[in-house]
Amino acid sequence: KGVDPLDLEKEESIDLGKLWQVTKAHKKVVGGIIVGCTAIATITAFVLPKQYESTTLVQTRNASKEMGGQAAAAMAALGVGGGASSPTNNYMELMKTRTVLDPIIDELYEGKDPEKKPDAAAFAKSNLDIKNTKGTNLITVTAKGKTPEEAQQISQEVVDNFLKMQTDNSQQTQSLLVQFLNGRIEEAKQDSDDAAQKFADFSREHKLYSPDEQLKQAITQVSAYDKSIADLQSQQKAAQAQYDVATNKLGQQKSSSKAYNINDNGTVQSIRGQIVSKEVELVGLRQKYTDNNPTVIAAQQQLNQLQSDLASEVSAVVDSNAASLNSAQMELLKNQAVAEASISAAKASEDAVRAKKAEIEQDIDKYPDDMVTYLQLKSDAEIKKTIYTNLVQQCEQNKIQEAMESMDIQVIDAANLPDEKKPSAPRKKLIAAIGLIVGLMLSFVYTLVCYKREV
Repeated sequence: KGVDPLDLEKEESIDLGKLWQVTKAHKKVVGGIIVGCTAIATITAFVLPKQYESTTLVQTRNASKEMGGQAAAAMAALGVGGGASSPTNNYMELMKTRTVLDPIIDELYEGKDPEKKPDAAAFAKSNLDIKNTKGTNLITVTAKGKTPEEAQQISQEVVDNFLKMQTDNSQQTQSLLVQFLNGRIEEAKQDSDDAAQKFADFSREHKLYSPDEQLKQAITQVSAYDKSIADLQSQQKAAQAQYDVATNKLGQQKSSSKAYNINDNGTVQSIRGQIVSKEVELVGLRQKYTDNNPTVIAAQQQLNQLQSDLASEVSAVVDSNAASLNSAQMELLKNQAVAEASISAAKASEDAVRAKKAEIEQDIDKYPDDMVTYLQLKSDAEIKKTIYTNLVQQCEQNKIQEAMESMDIQVIDAANLPDEKKPSAPRKKLIAAIGLIVGLMLSFVYTLVCYKREV
């Protein structure tokens, strides 16, 4: 015999009036559940240890931006100072490293059971909240402590230890770069002195001190190419120093950017070709105008942008192929890869400029041998002197960079001392409210069970 759906619906529906009567009949138990849960939550809120929060606000910045002009462009081209990526996210992760946190943990747990001492990862998870305000270069370091003083201490020392680590690492890298550059400066100075001596000896021996007007015009043309060649050779030597530094620091980790075939990348090759064309164009412009001419300045700015684009593209290639590496190793790989690409671009540009110079030198061959030799020695002396001067300037720029790296993070708001009467946790009212809600839910379940028994 079938069951009437209407009867089934009546059986499954709840008579609210009846439910209310059951609730009133068991009001003592219902009230006891609500009061009990609320009381337990309230007692728990007062028993739980107090917790305080202290916040430090810091601002990140890129030191190379402060250098401006050609210095910043050179740094970007060589990948010095972190390449094209924003440092903010790296800084947030570096603040959670053992180097930063272990000294704080050791100080807080001095004299306590060593087995209870957390590692850096666990400490960061339970005691730190490091955030970046979206779209800004601001980082908030919020630390939790059992006392106001402890919270302030943790927040302040996280930033202090990070600043020390960042300064030490930056100075170590820059000092190593300066050391490599100094070696190349000594070689360049010796080459410059030797070339100048040969030129002077030849001029004295053949009594050639002032060439005729036609040769002067040829010398002016060749000098523009010589300057470009010297600049490009300087770039190669400076980039090689940067490459050697990164390779030296990556050596123990057995990592290398060569594994990513940077110079075979289609986009990298395209940008490199544009750089070569722009270098040749600049040589032609410098034969007609001075470096202060708007046309030359515009071409130089375009070249700087292409070099920056090359660094950005190379960094992106490394990012896409080495996402699993830690941030420090990633930056070293980027510096190595950008330096490698810069060397390749400068070498290709030098070959193109030398080819153009060779065309002019064919016209000079009609002059007497003494005049041609005079021109060649003069050209060699000027190139090597320019290389030496450029390397000295590059070394000085890196010393400036080294001094500025320590200011890469600036403290905007120092760690505050929380009010002892206003702990951040436990939040007593919230916990009590949660207890009340749990009590109401349990009492409803209890009333519903009683209702089902009586129906």
